[in-house]
Amino acid sequence: MDHFQYAGDALHAEQVPLAEIAARAGTPCYVYSRATIERHWRAFDEAFGGHPHRICYAVKANGNLAVINLLARLGSGFDIVSGGELRRVIAAGGDPGKTIFSGVGKQDWEIREALAAGIACFNIESESEAGRVSALAAEHGRPAAISVRLNPDVDAKAHPYLSTGLRENKFGVDAARAAEIYRRAHADPNLRISGVACHIGSQLTDLAPYRDALRRVLDFADELAGLGIEIDHIDFGGGLGVRYRDETPPTPAEYCEVITREMRARKKTLPVVIEPGRAILGNAGVLLTRVLCIKRGAVSDFCVVDAGMNDLLRPALYQAYQEIVEVERRPRGEAAQYDVVGPVCESGDFLGKARRLNVRESDLLAVRTAGAYAAVMSSNYNARPRPPEVIVDGGEFHLARERESLEDLHRGERVLPE
Repeated sequence: MDHFQYAGDALHAEQVPLAEIAARAGTPCYVYSRATIERHWRAFDEAFGGHPHRICYAVKANGNLAVINLLARLGSGFDIVSGGELRRVIAAGGDPGKTIFSGVGKQDWEIREALAAGIACFNIESESEAGRVSALAAEHGRPAAISVRLNPDVDAKAHPYLSTGLRENKFGVDAARAAEIYRRAHADPNLRISGVACHIGSQLTDLAPYRDALRRVLDFADELAGLGIEIDHIDFGGGLGVRYRDETPPTPAEYCEVITREMRARKKTLPVVIEPGRAILGNAGVLLTRVLCIKRGAVSDFCVVDAGMNDLLRPALYQAYQEIVEVERRPRGEAAQYDVVGPVCESGDFLGKARRLNVRESDLLAVRTAGAYAAVMSSNYNARPRPPEVIVDGGEFHLARERESLEDLHRGERVLPE
């Protein structure tokens, strides 16, 4: 469910016409709906019912301070993968004590900052990392809470770049090695064992891989108990998919029911941590872009727009489909098929191919499902300033991040001395 709907022939974000936002903020421009963000977060929170849980929003999906602040107001925790994301959580008013630090390559300065901030837990990805966290916790003078990220070797059936739970992936450790890390941590005064973590991939639309992975995690938790090692939570990651085209992903209620059902079957009342990102923000945003020209080609006709692959990388990186619609609709009889392409100097610079649209030069288009992995993955390639981000709240909208200036593009750079 999202709050981007047509009123007559004009596409709105909540009660605001997108054409009005384009007129005032310019294009390209990312637009988010507050009502959609809050609805999606609450859907996860309410789905657990009375089972103890924490929703830790995955900041990597969209790290805008206003987005983080909205979720912090709801009581959300956060899942981070860098020291920069930790700084964002703190700057936005998020609680470090509800924050999980994931990722395979944590640097010493990041670990120190996380210890000083008092984060809830580190998700450990290797023996080496456990040793470094222990040494830095000793310097800090307080034990670090840890979970080990288990790699369950479960095929999530996602795009290869989005799969994280197979043996060949860089993420997590197998059960035998994980058990050894726990044994050493159990005897380490600088580490406090907190939970077991797992995350098998992103944009998942089938519950079967989740069920398989959860059973293996719960089996592993039983193995730890047999070793006299107790945990205080299960971190089951995120990854629930959204609809980009014709996918039918499970609802948050269906996803959470899989978790709670398996927990009940084992008579486990351990608190559960989940880390949704895309499922909260994906359909809560669009990318607004304006048609620069219609170009006739020998094989395809092109709709050239002012947003490019530097603004929305997913189509080029993942060959991903995202729906593209007219902001102001005309009679469908005049529609034609176009490749929607940007101005970046790459043949891979496209937002969509073979799209049927009724457009003329200077018309506005909206690329749907651009709330996650869009602005956060944007770049300055071809010396292009990154677009602004806007949040709509009912009948108003607010600038959450201003458009970069041309001067911003070389700020901090220096030429060599004569």
